[in-house]
Amino acid sequence: MQTQKISYKRHRFPPQIIAHVVWLYVRFNLSLREVEEMMLGRGVDVSYETIRRWTVKFGPLIAHVLRRRQPGPGDVWHLDEVVVKIAGRSYWLWRAVDQNGVVLEEILQSRRDKRAAKRLLVKLMKRRGFVPKRIITDKLRSYGAAKREVAPGLDHWSHKGLLWLPSLMQDVFQTS
Repeated sequence: MQTQKISYKRHRFPPQIIAHVVWLYVRFNLSLREVEEMMLGRGVDVSYETIRRWTVKFGPLIAHVLRRRQPGPGDVWHLDEVVVKIAGRSYWLWRAVDQNGVVLEEILQSRRDKRAAKRLLVKLMKRRGFVPKRIITDKLRSYGAAKREVAPGLDHWSHKGLLWLPSLMQDVFQTS
């Protein structure tokens, strides 16, 4: 798939100003008039209606370019679950985070069993399109059972204190 080149032809302002204005509006949850005032403070006289048109025209293209620039997820995934009370009922929030701290997936389940862990792993691997090098979990046995069904060759570390160690320390523990 080819990326679409953003064309700023037939616009009075330079591309850097247009891109900056759209970025300000989208990134910082500002109103159109607030962005207009900010730009006026910088010496650029642009109306809020022009900012709205630029956002409609260039916003999706700029977002697409920025998403493509993001690096892919890491190959070491940390999986964990936490109990959450919603309307008086207990649920389990299952999370997967890569070694860089990027949240890969979150699933809310009513149970804390092998089926829920398997659902998380399958959803992660489908969405990311690859099997990680290693998963690191707490001592919950559901992860091991789910891993055996989904990806038997996957390296799995299960240790109570290992989940939050920096990645350099994990490599030290693996070699010893």
